[in-house]
Amino acid sequence: MKSSLRISTGKSSPSFKSIFSSKFMDSFRIRPMDDEVTVVKGTNLAIRDMMTSDPYVVLTLGQQTIQTAVIPSNLNPVWDEDLMLSVPNNYGHLKLEVYDHDMFSADDIMGEAEIDIQPLISAAMAYGDPEMFGNMQIGKWLKSDDNALIEDSIINIIDGKVKQDVQLKLQNVECGELHLEVEWLPLDQ
Repeated sequence: MKSSLRISTGKSSPSFKSIFSSKFMDSFRIRPMDDEVTVVKGTNLAIRDMMTSDPYVVLTLGQQTIQTAVIPSNLNPVWDEDLMLSVPNNYGHLKLEVYDHDMFSADDIMGEAEIDIQPLISAAMAYGDPEMFGNMQIGKWLKSDDNALIEDSIINIIDGKVKQDVQLKLQNVECGELHLEVEWLPLDQ
């Protein structure tokens, strides 16, 4: 399953594709969106101080960067913290980095990962107003060798909201996992 919206017309027509792409992007610009990311928790994070770490998470989307609070002395922190990002027209992957906060030196990296938000955006755009639907699965981001997913990431409509549960294995580090929940919100909400 590709992480994009597909429409089948029976035969390929370049004019249909270009019209669809332009209309799709116009509707995206008319209805700007936000992503609300709940950084739920970290599990088995890397030790960067003597016996523990003081972790926090930094999220980056386009030119925006936001971060969670620092959780002192904890390798299994529970943040349960909501962070809001606006989705730009030319969005890329949502990047996340986990750091160990240090008082007297530069903060140490504790791992990183990327989230492909295209499956969430495609599913949300395909269903339009999620409040018109009951609770149901509407998409999936599949675990592969090309991503940091621990398991397939399901995209659901839950209580009229498009949500995605994401569990990631941190990259470029000896250990650590991160659990996030991503919600797609129209700006007018």
